Amino acid sequence: HGSIHADRAAQRRLLQVRDRAAVAQTAAPVALTGRTVLITGSSSGFGRLTALHLADLGANVVASMRNLQGGRRPEAVSLLAEARGKPGKVQVVEIDVTKPDQVASGVREAQRLLGGAPDVLVSNAGIGLGGPIELHDDAALELQMQTNLMGGLRMARAVLPGMRARKSGLIIPVSSQLGRLVLPGVGAYCSSKFGLEAAFEAMAYEIAPFGVEVTIVQPGGYPTRIWESGGRAFDAVLARTDAERRAAYEPHIALTRGMQSQPRSTDPSDVARAIAALIALPAGERPLRRPVHPNSQGVEAANAALARLQAGAMGQGPY
Repeated sequence: HGSIHADRAAQRRLLQVRDRAAVAQTAAPVALTGRTVLITGSSSGFGRLTALHLADLGANVVASMRNLQGGRRPEAVSLLAEARGKPGKVQVVEIDVTKPDQVASGVREAQRLLGGAPDVLVSNAGIGLGGPIELHDDAALELQMQTNLMGGLRMARAVLPGMRARKSGLIIPVSSQLGRLVLPGVGAYCSSKFGLEAAFEAMAYEIAPFGVEVTIVQPGGYPTRIWESGGRAFDAVLARTDAERRAAYEPHIALTRGMQSQPRSTDPSDVARAIAALIALPAGERPLRRPVHPNSQGVEAANAALARLQAGAMGQGPY
C-alpha cells in the first residue's frame, strides 16, 4: 500500500509539473501595442493584474471599478500610480455592473477614451458568495446573479454594437472551473457561472458572423480578494438567517468557512498572462474556453465531453 500511495503521489507531482508547464506556455511574451481593452472589476485580483500586465505589453487599457469616489478611491489611485511609465496606458472609469445606467455611461466614457469600441472586453467583475442554497434569500441570490451573470451580459450588450459595426472584437468573460463542476456550499456561485457559460457560448455562435469572438476563461482556485468579499457577504446572509436553519446547516457552514479561508499558493498572474496570450492570437484561432490553473484536468475533460455533445447537436444546422 505504501508503494502504491508513493506512486500515486509521484504521478500527481508529474501532472502538476506538466500543467504548470502548460500554463507557462501561455505566459510567453507577446506584443499588444495599440490594442484597446476594457476591463471590469479592476480594483483587485484578476482585473487589476490584467490591466497592469496588458499595459506592460503596450495595450491601451480602461480599467473600471465601483465606487470610484471621483477618482479618489485608493485602489484607483494606486493602480494609476503603478501603471505610470509602462509602455501602454491605463485609465480608470466607474462602472458598477449591477447598475444598468452606470454600465451605459461607463462604456460611453471608455469608448471616448479609447477612440471607439474596445478591441477587447474582459468581463471580470464577480463575487464569490458561498453557503448552502437554502440559506440564500432573495437578496443573496440577487447579488450573486446580478454581479456574476447579469453584469457580464450588460457589459457585452453595451460594447457589441461598436464591435459589430467594426466587424471585429473579442469578449472574454471570466468564469470559473465552478462554471463546469459543482461543489456543495457554493451552489449559488456555481449557478451564476454555469449561467454565464451558457449565455456566452450561445452568444459566441450568434456573433461569429459579425467577426466578433468569445473566449470564456475558467480560473481555478487562486488567492484573490473574491474570497474576502464573499466571506463578508456570507456573514451578512447568516445575520439574516433564522436560528433553526443556521443550526441545521452548521457542518455545511463550517465547510464554507474553510473553503473561503483555505490558503492558496497559486499565482493569480497566470490568469492575466493567459488573457494576454488569447488577445495576441489571430482572429479565428482562439478557443471557446480556456481553463487556467495548474490542475485543470477535470474541467478540461468536461469541456471536451460537452464540446462533442454540442458538435453533435449543432453539426447539421446552419451554425
